[in-house]
Amino acid sequence: MILLGMPVAMSIGLSSVIVLAIQEVPLVLLPQRMFAGTDSFPLVAVPFFILAGDLLAKGNVSKRLVDFADSFLGTIRGGLSLVSVLGAMFFAAISGSGAATTAAIAAPMIPEMKEKGYDPAFSAALIAAAGTIGVVIPPSVPMVLYAIVADQSVAKLFLGGFIPGALMGISLMAVALRTAAVKCYPKGSKFAVSNVWAKFKGSIWGLLTPGIILGGIFSGYFTPSEAAVIAVDYALIVALFVYRDLKPRDIFRIIVDSGVTMSLVMFVIATSNLFSWILSNYQIPQAVAEAVLAMTQNRFLILFLINIVILIAGVFMETASALIILTPVFLPIVRNLGVNLVHFGIIMVIGLAIGMITPPVAINLYVASTVSGLSIERISKAVIPMLLALIGVLMVFTFVPLLFA
Repeated sequence: MILLGMPVAMSIGLSSVIVLAIQEVPLVLLPQRMFAGTDSFPLVAVPFFILAGDLLAKGNVSKRLVDFADSFLGTIRGGLSLVSVLGAMFFAAISGSGAATTAAIAAPMIPEMKEKGYDPAFSAALIAAAGTIGVVIPPSVPMVLYAIVADQSVAKLFLGGFIPGALMGISLMAVALRTAAVKCYPKGSKFAVSNVWAKFKGSIWGLLTPGIILGGIFSGYFTPSEAAVIAVDYALIVALFVYRDLKPRDIFRIIVDSGVTMSLVMFVIATSNLFSWILSNYQIPQAVAEAVLAMTQNRFLILFLINIVILIAGVFMETASALIILTPVFLPIVRNLGVNLVHFGIIMVIGLAIGMITPPVAINLYVASTVSGLSIERISKAVIPMLLALIGVLMVFTFVPLLFA
């Protein structure tokens, strides 16, 4: 059904209905399991993180973060490309969404880079790739979903996301620097401490956001769900009363847009829960685990194969649905291997984040295409070096557990 172009949530739901009908299971189970999939207090964090990210993205917070990054990186050759990646890392610590991060950075940066002589396809591809960091550096919506499915700590997952997120940013900066050297992209303005300080003061409210959210979670003052609500309150205060870049009438539109996004996510979660229940009922995850472990007991080979499956799933499936479906299948395998489940969760999030730039289901590329006006085909070709760099980070983080510790 997915290959035929049917929406993922409908594909998952109809597949489940067909199985239930064939097995003559009462279809009253359908709404029961779908409701059970969404009846979870930790899921409260998901809509509020989405709303907080949208509030900050629709304002000028991202522009101020980019200006701050430009004040100390712009002087390097190809500095605007480095600014794009660092700006995405800053915004990733606010939004929790890859698409929101891409949109927030693409809007101010793509026109600026085009004006300075950067290849538009390279610019769009780099920002789309940097957008994948949005779900790795906390807060992260996919990490919340994995924590619910795998019964793991959201705080521990958030804490483990900093190092791989930084590695992803560094790898993309390396690609950007090499491209800038080959294509002789221009240098920016000269470095000036006064300019850095001025831009820092202008962006301080945006920079404080992750400190408030994550500081409260790690210190134990509030739960991730409470942190998400506080993030919305903070975003409203900053947008309406500090930066004043949103009007009260804008808030209603943003809430509606966030509600539409969240309804799609929750529909996927609901149908995926039904699908996961069927997998569990027929003991398919256990059968898969036994089959894999019967072929080899080599931990590294199995993790490599799991990564390949995750990357392929990311090509065809949206992050949330792939995460909810694959997690129950892989958990018995990684438990038998003795893999830390928090570490494995971050591996899954990184692998599925890479799927955001691998067509046909490549949400970040579509966002970058919309902002830049370029075709998906052009951006897809330009993104290949960044894609390889991110896959390299995934493999390093998978096989070097010390980076997680």
